[in-house]
Amino acid sequence: MSNVNLKSYIYLSSAMFIVGSSIVVGKLMVQSIPVFLASGIRFGIASLLLFVILYLFEGGIPKLTKKQFLILFLQSFTGVFLFSICLLYGVQYTSALDSGVITSITPMVIGLLSYILLKEKMNKSVIIAILFAVLGILVINITSEEGTTKGLLPLWGNFLIFVAVIGESLFTVLGKYLSNKLSPLAISTFVAFFGFILFVPSSLYEATQFDFSQTTLIDWLYVLYFTIFVTVIAFFLWYSGVSKVSGNISGVFTAVIPVSTMFCSYLLLDEQFTLGHVIGMFLVMISTSVISIRKRPRADISLLGRNKE
Repeated sequence: MSNVNLKSYIYLSSAMFIVGSSIVVGKLMVQSIPVFLASGIRFGIASLLLFVILYLFEGGIPKLTKKQFLILFLQSFTGVFLFSICLLYGVQYTSALDSGVITSITPMVIGLLSYILLKEKMNKSVIIAILFAVLGILVINITSEEGTTKGLLPLWGNFLIFVAVIGESLFTVLGKYLSNKLSPLAISTFVAFFGFILFVPSSLYEATQFDFSQTTLIDWLYVLYFTIFVTVIAFFLWYSGVSKVSGNISGVFTAVIPVSTMFCSYLLLDEQFTLGHVIGMFLVMISTSVISIRKRPRADISLLGRNKE
């Protein structure tokens, strides 16, 4: 293994670990700050930072055609607005452990939607991945301890998390139309900005109803973590990694997400994972690995809008 590959693997693992940790941090954040307000602040600051980074690294801000504008707006609606709402509301009703396992099926859903919307070939690996993913979700829902104490609420939370996955997957499929025309950094910048615009009305309303004096420094550190680490730093880690390795290899690293969520849930939320969580996570990780190692075209967009093959 060369030093370049080793560094790339570290970048990829770190980026996916941050994505997994964001599920746990999001669960903590929305306990004190409303979902829309937190998201509006997050994407407002992140889009400003990304515009500055885009200008510094690419020498300016590209002009958009009407078609590019429309696709970027749809990407933002599905992968930022819908994804953030469903994820942050979902973690209020279900455990971060279950959320981490469910979000890790994103590559499988992308493959299925690509088959439906882009007419990409549905090969055996996709079918096998779907079967393992469905089985994994069934295991964590049936064995979840929270389901025995909260009735249908964990199932509702899991459903919202799954809708978030659908939104993110649509974001990815839409990104294929722009991958050869705009850089991943430019796509991420505009998507974050449009996300901010979408959150402005509801976040302003929640701001007028919210008592900011009740928040603590820790609460705002959660928002800052989402802004800096999840939306900005993880982007550069992932983009730096995938620029040096093949898409088949980089896709495998999405399996780090449920592992990261499980670790952070145990460390920060004191959530005890059961044998069902372990089995479900293992099955979904198999699904993720199968879908990642299949031969795919270059230039997908990942969870955070990065170039992913």
